[in-house]
Amino acid sequence: MPIDAVGHAPFLRHLDRWLPAALRRARRATVALGYDGSDPHLAEQAVRLAGEHAARLRGCRLTVLVLAEGTAALPARVGAAEAGLPAEVAVHLMPGPPARLPVALRAAGAAGAPVLSYLEADDPVALTAAATGRAAEAFVVAGVARHLRAALVDAGFALATEVELVDTDRRLGFGTGSDRSLEELKETLWASGLRFRDPYGEPLSPASPVDPAPLGRMLLGELTRHGQRTVTELRRYALTETAYRAVDAVRALHDLLDGGRVTRTPPAGRLGGDVLVTPVRSGA
Repeated sequence: MPIDAVGHAPFLRHLDRWLPAALRRARRATVALGYDGSDPHLAEQAVRLAGEHAARLRGCRLTVLVLAEGTAALPARVGAAEAGLPAEVAVHLMPGPPARLPVALRAAGAAGAPVLSYLEADDPVALTAAATGRAAEAFVVAGVARHLRAALVDAGFALATEVELVDTDRRLGFGTGSDRSLEELKETLWASGLRFRDPYGEPLSPASPVDPAPLGRMLLGELTRHGQRTVTELRRYALTETAYRAVDAVRALHDLLDGGRVTRTPPAGRLGGDVLVTPVRSGA
């Protein structure tokens, strides 16, 4: 399996969640894949998922755009998957690198509708094009030296995150405008069995009980620098700035409260939403 294929399984799981919500909201949507095409399984499965969801939501329009150099196996595999599609789904197989995504999206008529992109490059032209959909999301695979979160924010995504993989020389990035989608993507990554690096460079294994202490130090640092924050803001900080999930942020905050490192307003009730968290100043 090509090393970039580490992102295929989590992307397909996210696509399975994304499709019904996108089609119910807008009745039309585009899925764009920009990769080398050496593993045709990604395109084949994306096309099959599109067909399954479109068959349940009659009257929608769904386009699957495959932008890839590919091999001889790619057109054959995509064609076989396309043969059984309902009329609501159109598939476009186009040669070229991810940098051609702006042209490909225009040709596919993607303007004004949700777009979910999978890109095996952090090319700024491709990322900017991926961000132009109305309700746009992008899943990106790149080398470990690339800073995907900054690139996604620069491209126009309101929310972005990245995780560094321990076992391969790769980073996975995700850009969106939805807190819920960001939270779901993190859960999908953790369910994938991949190992990440925590904020201090140590391996973080989703298969093991999560030690909230490293995230707690990160959250306390954020509070010390900027003052009180709501739980919602701290959950978002954990999702965007670290490999952790929102649920891990809540656990870390409980530990900080139990240790007297922070206080909360109001002092009782569920720890969520607009509850304000304030750092306890040393020597106070």
